[in-house]
Amino acid sequence: MDYFKAINKIEKNEFQPIYLLYGTESYLIENMISKLKQHGLSDSDDEANFIRYDLEETAIQEVIMDVETYPFFGQRKVVLAYHPIFLTSKPDKSGVSHQIDALLKYVSNPIDYSILVLIAPYEKLDERKKITKVLKKQAEMIECHPVKEWDIDKWIDFLAKQLNVGIEKATYEVISKETGANLMLLEKELEKLATYVGKGGIITPKIAEELLAHQSTNNSGLKLVDAVIAKDLAKAIRVYQDLSRINEDEIALLALLGSQFRTINHVKILKKSGYSQKQMAQQLKVHPYVIKMAMTREKYFSREKLEAILDQCTLTDIQIKQGQMDKRLAFELLLYQIIKPFQ
Repeated sequence: MDYFKAINKIEKNEFQPIYLLYGTESYLIENMISKLKQHGLSDSDDEANFIRYDLEETAIQEVIMDVETYPFFGQRKVVLAYHPIFLTSKPDKSGVSHQIDALLKYVSNPIDYSILVLIAPYEKLDERKKITKVLKKQAEMIECHPVKEWDIDKWIDFLAKQLNVGIEKATYEVISKETGANLMLLEKELEKLATYVGKGGIITPKIAEELLAHQSTNNSGLKLVDAVIAKDLAKAIRVYQDLSRINEDEIALLALLGSQFRTINHVKILKKSGYSQKQMAQQLKVHPYVIKMAMTREKYFSREKLEAILDQCTLTDIQIKQGQMDKRLAFELLLYQIIKPFQ
């Protein structure tokens, strides 16, 4: 079934007893699972009746036994069964003995108080096999392959509807140029834009260009700041090394990191002086979104800590430019000096 039609039916609480999600796009798979959990289970019993199995560790007949067991709480259970390798032509090296007849028997007569979701993260299934042929007839089969570039507009429409915002037609190109066919990134960017315009708002090309341009320019600094806030030195080093591998210069990263903490420091000072977000944006001559992000971060730092971080950034900049220390070592040492006092 078409992915969007399947989502639409689930949101209307029109469920099928068996779903087969197949394909290699993890975003589509996890989004579908999230929808089934959200609409198929009540808030009070969603954890007790939301069950995951890995068929590389558990036999399908055991999963079917669970599916057929009436839920102790609530009216319905959702049972996920990952990696049904028996639907492909690949050899099963797990050592688990699957009784496919148990699945065939269940498929022919499923119960109405459980939803069985088979999750096959494979490029293709073996359609010569009897079980695959039966599932094609009896189950709701949903393709979850990577989205093509020319289908991105459909996803922008879908996500905008989910977020209760409108998008001007000219904005589609601005967004798709930034995200490509990366659905996870697309969702993240649209959520950011939707937060900015508010429920019922309209995302214009100008808004998208300003916010997305800000993201692409300063994302490196934001990730590093988030790692500092999380007191996660390993993650901060990992982010830096990832950026280094794509030839991000340490001086440029240092400037971004310093810029982020400088903005946070200014926001903290202006907030104490009673400035509104709008007044801060005017005073600092930056986009309101920059102020909004800084306000979510400033509470994690004292004025003294922020000033100490800025001093450390300045010192590291001097050490690198004057050749006093290897630039990679200097940058990693800076991250250690910033984060270690928090731990």
